[in-house]
Amino acid sequence: MFTWHKYSFVLALTLTAVGCASTSNTSLNPDAPITLSKQGSFFVGGRDVKSDSLSALPRYAPKEGGTVAVEQMYVHYQEPINAKLPPLVLMHGCCLTGKSWETTPDGRMGWDELFVRRGFPTYVIDQVSRGRSAAETSSIVKAKAGRAESGTLPQVFNAARESAWTLFRFGPEYPRVFPGMQFPLEAQAELWKQMVPDWFNALPTPNPTVPALSQLAQKLNGAVLVGHSQSGIYSFQAAALSRQGVAGIVAIEPGACQAPTVDMKPYANLPILVVWGDNTEASSLWGPRPKQCGDFVAAANKAGAKAQMVMLKDVGFPGASHMLMQDKHSIEIGNWLADWLEKNVTR
Repeated sequence: MFTWHKYSFVLALTLTAVGCASTSNTSLNPDAPITLSKQGSFFVGGRDVKSDSLSALPRYAPKEGGTVAVEQMYVHYQEPINAKLPPLVLMHGCCLTGKSWETTPDGRMGWDELFVRRGFPTYVIDQVSRGRSAAETSSIVKAKAGRAESGTLPQVFNAARESAWTLFRFGPEYPRVFPGMQFPLEAQAELWKQMVPDWFNALPTPNPTVPALSQLAQKLNGAVLVGHSQSGIYSFQAAALSRQGVAGIVAIEPGACQAPTVDMKPYANLPILVVWGDNTEASSLWGPRPKQCGDFVAAANKAGAKAQMVMLKDVGFPGASHMLMQDKHSIEIGNWLADWLEKNVTR
């Protein structure tokens, strides 16, 4: 065994070390070492595009065109010693990347680390065309070169911090704050640095992230799909595409749940948890969504699902914002969620 920084990497042949080292996996002291069996990264899905519009720069634009890979989904993973199964797949929301689940803006342990310390293999993705998952840009090059109308440009947007303030429910309007809201506003500048251009509206239908999630769940031989906000619906869509490999669903403040009128067979016997923070009723955007998800939960349970919807204030965590995995009580919420997973999900 050798140690580097906070992590202790154990060679596969060092089997005798497993018994004594595994206790560090359950330590929630952020200064304690983490013992991993392995970590790494890979891509899922994607397709090749051959085009003569890959670059407006002559050096990078061969006359005969060229080929690039697009719509692949980036995955970074950490697996602790004596891991509990199934693993967790953590999906970020609008205007963000997998960074959402890492170190909080005020420097505390993120959920990617917390769940590893709780013994869960943790897989953090970047949605297709976000972060380290490549976007398809040939339409931009064509318009830049005058070979296409500006109306063909992809619909890409940046969310301003003023609009994100209300979207994330820090307050009713920028810069007012909801009483008792738990996001660490003293570190808000670090959150704004996490935000990136959003290509969601430029992607084909169905969103390529969904089949990639289905492939990943099957690759992992069973996983809990944990979606947040924009990606909250993806877990339900992936299960509808194929139940193979889907061991459970956690939808954290989902942008939408499935309609209660859809085919519920994919959710039979499936553990499902939908989680909400505070002040949804104060938002015209979020106000209707808990009811819509509640209708889905009721319909899914009639079809044999094991679905629950929880308002965090009802289980002892008032003041949760939309970015609840980064709130001041994020560790307590994460531990509550880990307990729920241990009790309700099996591989």
